[in-house]
Amino acid sequence: MAVRVPSVMRRVRSAIVGRPRLPVRLSPRRARIFAFVGLLGPGLIAANAGNDAGGIATYSAAGAKYGYQLLWTLVLITFSLAVVQMLAARMGVVTGKGLAELIREEYGIRWSVLATSAVLVANLGICISDFVGIGAALALAGVPPQVSVPLAALGIWLIIVRGSYRSAERIFIWFTIPFFAYPIAAVLAHPHWGAVGRSLVVPHVHLSSAFLLILIATAGTTITPYMQLYLQSAVVERGVREEDLGREEREAVSGAVFANIIAGFIIIATGATLFAHGVHNISSAAQAARALNPFAGQYAEALFAIGLLGASLLAAAILPIATSYVISESLGYEKGIGRRRQEAPVFVNVITGMILISAFVAIIPGLPVISLLVAVQVVNGLLLPINLFFIWRLARSRNVMGERRIGGVLDILMALTVLLLSTLSTVLVVVTVTGL
Repeated sequence: MAVRVPSVMRRVRSAIVGRPRLPVRLSPRRARIFAFVGLLGPGLIAANAGNDAGGIATYSAAGAKYGYQLLWTLVLITFSLAVVQMLAARMGVVTGKGLAELIREEYGIRWSVLATSAVLVANLGICISDFVGIGAALALAGVPPQVSVPLAALGIWLIIVRGSYRSAERIFIWFTIPFFAYPIAAVLAHPHWGAVGRSLVVPHVHLSSAFLLILIATAGTTITPYMQLYLQSAVVERGVREEDLGREEREAVSGAVFANIIAGFIIIATGATLFAHGVHNISSAAQAARALNPFAGQYAEALFAIGLLGASLLAAAILPIATSYVISESLGYEKGIGRRRQEAPVFVNVITGMILISAFVAIIPGLPVISLLVAVQVVNGLLLPINLFFIWRLARSRNVMGERRIGGVLDILMALTVLLLSTLSTVLVVVTVTGL
């Protein structure tokens, strides 16, 4: 017997053009798929948005330069990311407020403005790089960036501004499907799975500045400030009730695990091909995709490009939303995906402005993307310790969280995460600025 559920695409289209939403008849199998998608949410979206064009370039560079030797760091980073994401989700559910709003209320407008300014600069730079990633991915299929980037920008703007939160969230979840291209690409690369297994549990460390830099960059690109900012605000907008807290926390943790498994497969794919054949210097995800062709075939190149496209589309959509959440919450303005400009002018204008600027800059010929990403790394490196400190302090505050505040082992894990990532971020900033 068929089950009647709303069609995602029909709902998006009706939200855009204003027509009534009509149910469609789906088979039980398709209904179960849509029901499963409904269980997924902000945790999966936020964690996978961190695997953006810059992240894929970093993981590709790690695999090309050091093979499987950095896989053990992903195991440790996964624990840290899972704790951070879980606490962001918990605060959103318990307080009903985004992180920037809580910082403003608990610590004052000065800290809020500082975080807002840094987020705006960093997120704009990353957003530009992700539109560059969209253009680079489709350029591998012969589509020029001057065509692909404006079309992608328009589509993303329509999803965010003209759709509803629910329809946008489901589309963002579908954007995660291309990430499965990376495990397939890794299998096509025929890695030595025994060596992969050893690298996951046995740490490899080189006493060189190059290794230190790629290690810190791997940690920094896996846990970025906009991920927590988006996650907490999205949980609030989703309207999750406190009785559903456990499910939301599990979704946040599973999203972190999935995202880092994908990162591991990127390292495995490039380690088994580029590192094994002496191609050690990779500066972009598109370059990594092209370099795979001679060693793993055109299908591996195409899969890598598909993953890059999906990752860039997801991040290019999430970054304007996260930035707009932060600015609106910091200054006390109305916010919400699907709100019209008359209802939330600041929220909509920030999203529109970021998409326009990022798309325009991304199609400029000869854009110094690497220099841009280096500058963004510095800003993110300064911002991450601040964000993590506030998450830790707010999550352990009885005044904010009541009986849901953290303590014991979870408190210690978060404190260690703040200390370790703050140290790594500080070292990254020093190394980047001084050129050591």
